[in-house]
Amino acid sequence: MDWIKYLIIPIFACSWVGVFLYKKYAIYKGIISHPNGRTLHELLIPRGGGIVFSLLFISAIFLIWRYQQLSDNLFLMVGVGGGMATFFGFIDDIKNIRARTKLIIQILLSSWVVYCLYSDTLLLLNWMPIFITIPACLFFMVWAINAYNFMDGVDGMAAFGAVFASLTLALVLFITDNFVELIPIFILIAAMVGGFIIFNWPPASIFMGDAGSIFLGYIFGSLLLFTTLNGHLSIWIWLTVFGYFFADTTVTQILRVILVKKWYLPHRSHAYQNLARITDSHLKITSGIALYNIIWILPLSVLSALKPEMEAIFAILAICPALVVAYKYGPLLSSS
Repeated sequence: MDWIKYLIIPIFACSWVGVFLYKKYAIYKGIISHPNGRTLHELLIPRGGGIVFSLLFISAIFLIWRYQQLSDNLFLMVGVGGGMATFFGFIDDIKNIRARTKLIIQILLSSWVVYCLYSDTLLLLNWMPIFITIPACLFFMVWAINAYNFMDGVDGMAAFGAVFASLTLALVLFITDNFVELIPIFILIAAMVGGFIIFNWPPASIFMGDAGSIFLGYIFGSLLLFTTLNGHLSIWIWLTVFGYFFADTTVTQILRVILVKKWYLPHRSHAYQNLARITDSHLKITSGIALYNIIWILPLSVLSALKPEMEAIFAILAICPALVVAYKYGPLLSSS
């Protein structure tokens, strides 16, 4: 694992240079995000920048696997599967795939994760029959992919969330000394997305697009299933680390099902989107959520690693403030 410290700066630099060059390419090719009723920006901004850190990650994962530092099944799940998620996401950035086709693609990606987990016998649980486990994993993966996509609506927020979550999960694995082989993977994600966030921090000059958000949702979702089924990380740790994302997406979707007839249509009624309109600032919202993660979520995550018998309590503490914000400033505010 020592080799990773020599690659952090080069990988960060490659990501930074790659995004810089891709931005020029996207402008030249017209891969642009136009303002519309679902977005919060008013300028023409290049999109699809997530293709840079996604391809860097896939290349790095291949090399790690090639030199026998990664199991075949894990490589198939995050390397090959991540490549498919990136490909379909970038196609959507270019062509704007229809919602129904997107859902089919997400189900196929989720099926690939289930196949990899089943091949590793991780879905053969003593306490749950397989005919329940497989649909549950499929549903979760589709939800995870969409959830991360939903949270990419304010400059820098989804990118910072990926960097923060990756470093926090790596720290938890280090503290618990549990499956440390995953630590380099999380550090790789943080370094690669870190190079991108320089251009995506408010005011953003490029968006990650679906090539980035679908990729990140797929990677985090698949690693959550892998680590929880293996017993390396509990579901409570994951809920703590992604406390704000989980609260906002879950509350928003539940309220939209109750309040909105066509709840499945694209919208901008998340709490963070309403707050961005109220404050007229992406920077305030992204910075506020970043501080919430650093000051509140990070200590609770460390405490969960040190006192696993209390991790459920720490997860509830991590989520509750975000639940209040999501309930007060989410779809209820939009409907009023």
